[in-house]
Amino acid sequence: MDYKRKQTAKVCVGNVEIGGGAPISVQSMTNVDTHDVNAVFSQINELRAAGCDIVRLTVPDETAVKTIYELKARGCDIPLVADIHFDYRIAIECAAAGIDKIRINPGNIGDDARVREVARACAAKNIPIRIGVNSGSLEKHILKKYGSPTPEALCESAMFHASLLEKFDFNDIVISVKSSDVQTMIKTNRLLSEKCDYPLHLGVTEAGRIGEGTVKSSIGIGTLLAEGIGDTIRVSLTDDPVREVEAAKSILRALNIQSGGYYNIVSCPTCGRTKIDLIRICGEVENALKSLPSPSKKIDVAIMGCIVNGPGEAAEADIGIAGANGEAILFKKDKIICRIKEENIVERLIDEIKELER
Repeated sequence: MDYKRKQTAKVCVGNVEIGGGAPISVQSMTNVDTHDVNAVFSQINELRAAGCDIVRLTVPDETAVKTIYELKARGCDIPLVADIHFDYRIAIECAAAGIDKIRINPGNIGDDARVREVARACAAKNIPIRIGVNSGSLEKHILKKYGSPTPEALCESAMFHASLLEKFDFNDIVISVKSSDVQTMIKTNRLLSEKCDYPLHLGVTEAGRIGEGTVKSSIGIGTLLAEGIGDTIRVSLTDDPVREVEAAKSILRALNIQSGGYYNIVSCPTCGRTKIDLIRICGEVENALKSLPSPSKKIDVAIMGCIVNGPGEAAEADIGIAGANGEAILFKKDKIICRIKEENIVERLIDEIKELER
């Protein structure tokens, strides 16, 4: 695929680059009590293992800042983002604690003097600031101007917040404008992409549980990424944060823009021609692949119900099976290798996939 992204400014969040042509990074947020260091540390490790690149945690008070110190002391090397509302002093303390990025709305922390202090603290340690705007946080004068949180209103709010930092020569900025309405989210980010070169953080906020929430996020995030807009993403779900990372990875894989190697399952929806338990087999193969190390490149694995949808429609797959009556044929690309009894399909297929990496 000839995928072209808009060239944006590069921002460094710890050892992860956002924008400037860097790979799309995946973010999530801890949902345990930030004051519980052990719980936060454990969840961060789970997110990293799932493929998360950047983790955000809420820092509601000065006591929670101690968690950042402790996480860094424990060698937590995944970039951390402090989510801060209203209190500029906490932002400054997080910078001192070694946070990798700060999420704050400059317009919500007070007068120019306070904004200047935060900007200086972050600039001194090369800490970027993510401006977060959503439908419920519009300034009164902007809401009055547009009457509702329209894409134009949200875009103007984001640019207003950026100007508060630019006033003090701070440009190490990431912008995130989210909405629970998918169309609004898409239109707003299109406008932002036209008006600035700051890297954009994409997401549909308050998207819901894993089913509908993943659908909404896939449409919103996926549409923009397909247009070359966006530099980092978060799928917001009312679920285990690990599910957010898995959903985000799926979006990147579907668009074929995930960096690094991975297993891509191609499987048919089954029909009356299917004579093996393809749904079970597909699930077992999917679970087995999760336990394998990531491959050096993308590997397409086809799991097809019959010969009609086998080597023919899945001819481009690196390896796969096509069901028959109580058995399946194993093929690589469009070449048939052998037949396998149904009870041995998963084990044999996984063994053959391992061989591809040797």
